[in-house]
Order: sequence, then structure tokens, then C-alpha cells
Amino acid sequence: MIARYARPELSTIWTPEARYGRWLEVELAACDAMAEEGLVPREAAHACRERAGTIGPADGARIEEIEKTVKHDVIAFLTFLEERIGPEARFLHLGLTSSDVLDTGLALQLRAAGREILAGVDLAREAVKARAMEHQHTPMIGRTHGIHAEPITFGLKLAVWYDELSRVRARLERGFEAVAVGKLSGAVGTFANVPPAVEARALIALSLRPVRAASQVVQRDRHAELFTAIALAGASLEKFAVEIRHLQRTEVGEVEEPFSDGQKGSSAMPHKKNPILAENLTGLARLLRGYALSAMEDVALWHERDISHSSVERVIAPDATILLDFMLRRFARLARELRVRADRMRENLERTRGLVYSQRVLLALARRGVPRQAAYAMVQRNALRALEGGPDFRNALHADPEIGEHLTAQELSTCFDLDAQLAHVDHVFARVFGG
Repeated sequence: MIARYARPELSTIWTPEARYGRWLEVELAACDAMAEEGLVPREAAHACRERAGTIGPADGARIEEIEKTVKHDVIAFLTFLEERIGPEARFLHLGLTSSDVLDTGLALQLRAAGREILAGVDLAREAVKARAMEHQHTPMIGRTHGIHAEPITFGLKLAVWYDELSRVRARLERGFEAVAVGKLSGAVGTFANVPPAVEARALIALSLRPVRAASQVVQRDRHAELFTAIALAGASLEKFAVEIRHLQRTEVGEVEEPFSDGQKGSSAMPHKKNPILAENLTGLARLLRGYALSAMEDVALWHERDISHSSVERVIAPDATILLDFMLRRFARLARELRVRADRMRENLERTRGLVYSQRVLLALARRGVPRQAAYAMVQRNALRALEGGPDFRNALHADPEIGEHLTAQELSTCFDLDAQLAHVDHVFARVFGG
């Protein structure tokens, strides 16, 4: 099912033949390192590399056929290499254990997936930045608790998203860096049958860092960190998607998802234009959170290792990376093509007939020496009258003799200045985008 979301760049990382190909990289790097250390004849290491070739789909099928008999994936893989390479294959896997190959190979796969995902984050950031610049000064109402609060701009909302996506990228970079490690230290991490120099040489060749200490496996807190970062990335995308869904509601109508020619919104109601892209992102974020929990469950293994984590990672590693890559690129498209209805934003901003400037009136009274709670009561009673269908807020204030004792008509009018309310938007943009 996840395959429907996969771009070839991601799906090919997780095919059986790609996994075996990574294992082969690890085995050959270790064999070359052993040759450099004088533990394996150089001509044998050369023969292994020359004859190993690449792993294709037919080779993957052969390995899986062998596994049906031996019931062990790495032994099946090594048996296949013996068939292909010949007697020199006995110099592969010397002193290693299965997890040396599995964990180091997984690191190579995750690193490849990480490149695609970080590129997707950059696409999303670029799309949000472009729309933020476009709408830097497009006024709209800000909402707290779903209720009109004070004016903002749509660009400011997007600047908040861009800043969050920067943190998403930083967390993902740290997460992928955490798992960009390998270990070739043998059955319980003691280097009993392979010297540390072999690990050092091989991992340099693979552009991975060695873990400082390992049991039979690389410790799974590293992977839990990555999958948590992936889940947090999904949570941010869900946050943006939920906001788009709210702003597209009929009663609000401030933005709309792209709606292509021939697209249909409902099998029953021809008038419908539903926020299906954002709803899809909301749903997929739930899966990513589940994968993060599964990764956390993998941290606690018995003693130096059991395999309870293995079956989990075979699902969550491809699924989580494929889904996040899909979500990032879907959100980037959504941001680029989002229809922004500035006219409706202005209409909604003015819907409460000036109530959104209530704090400015409160502050003006306080600056004139009115105790804050008294000023609050004066402003609130006029605000509530306007809210319940009385005169608009500004007229109600002008007609209130108690307020007239402290503020002139000109001073009251100054409180209703939208430009003053948004005077520091450029400052926020400079902090977020620079310059």
C-alpha cells in the first residue's frame, strides 16, 4: 500500500536487491580492509570485488530461494556470494556477525533516504518562503481559540511556518547523522575475531562513523531519535494542513486548495471543493507518529541483542521515509498552488466592526492614567454591545462619556490604525528570512 506514495528515488532504496547491494558494499569494504591489514590475501580481496558484480532482481530472488532452506537471510546472502565468486568468497565475513552487515547496511540505506527527504524539506521551505514574500503585507485576522483576536498578515503566518520548517530540517539532519554509523566489531562488540583497524578502514571507505561502543548491534536509541524527528516533521506538516483546512471552510473562505479542470469534489454534491490534499497530510502524520512509537519500543533489546527490532524496522524504515518524502513534496505543491483570497481576508478582518482594535483602546486609556482594570471594564462593555448587535465598536466608544473624559475623538481614531497594528511585520520577516 505504501508503494503508491513512493517516488522511484525512494522506493529503489528499499528493494530487496538494494538491501543486498548495501550488504555487499559492507562485505567488500571489510574484505579490502582486512587485505590492507594483512589478514586476507590481496589477490583474494581483489577477486571478490571483481566477481561480485552487482545485485539485481534475479539475484535477490536467488538469495530468497536459498533462505527458504537455510532460514537465515545473511547466510543465504553469503551462500549466494560463494556461488558467484568461488573459493575466494571464504575470505568474506571473516570475524563478523550478521548484525555487522545488517546494521551498517541499514545506515547506508537511511543515509540515501535522508538525502531525498532533506531535499523535500528544502522544496517545502522554498515554496512557503515564496508565498510569504508574496503576502508579506496581506492583512487578515489572527485567531486564538478559533475566535478573532488581532490583525496579522498572511505572510506572517507563513513566516512562522518557514521558521518551523527550518527546525524540522535541523532535527532531521541530526537524526540522519545519528544513524550514519556502522560497526564491524563481531558477535558481542568485543572485536574478538576482527581487529578495530579493519572496522576503521572499512567505515572510512563507506563514509560512515564507527560507534564508540556496541553490543552485537548498533544501539537503537539512535534510530528512535531519527524516527521521532520524522514524526515531528509529520506533525508540523499536519499543523500547516489543519490550518489550511480551517481557512478553507465555507464560513471562512480565505484560502483554497488547487482544484484542477475535471476534478470532482463529491459523488453526491457537484458543488463541493474539499481540502483533500491537506486532509491526506493530516492522516499520514498519524502513521509517522505510530512508527516513532515502534522505534522507541525497539530500544530495549535482551542483553547484547535479540531480533525483536528487526521485523519492525523492515516495515518502518521504508514506510516512514517514503511517507515523509511524499508528504513534503505534496505540501510543497499545496503551498505553491494555494489560492489566497485577500478580499475575503479583508472582509473577515472587518466582520467584527472594529473589535479587533480593543487592546489599542485599552492601552490608550492606561497611558492616560486610567487603572488597567477600570479601563478594561470600560472597553469591554462597549465591545460586548457591538458583539451583540449594537453600534459598531468605534461609534460605541465615541458615544461613551466616560471614555470621552480620557480620550479625544482623534485619539480614539488613532487606535483603529491597521498600519500601526502591523508596523513590525517587516522586522519579523528580517529575523526569519534575513536582510
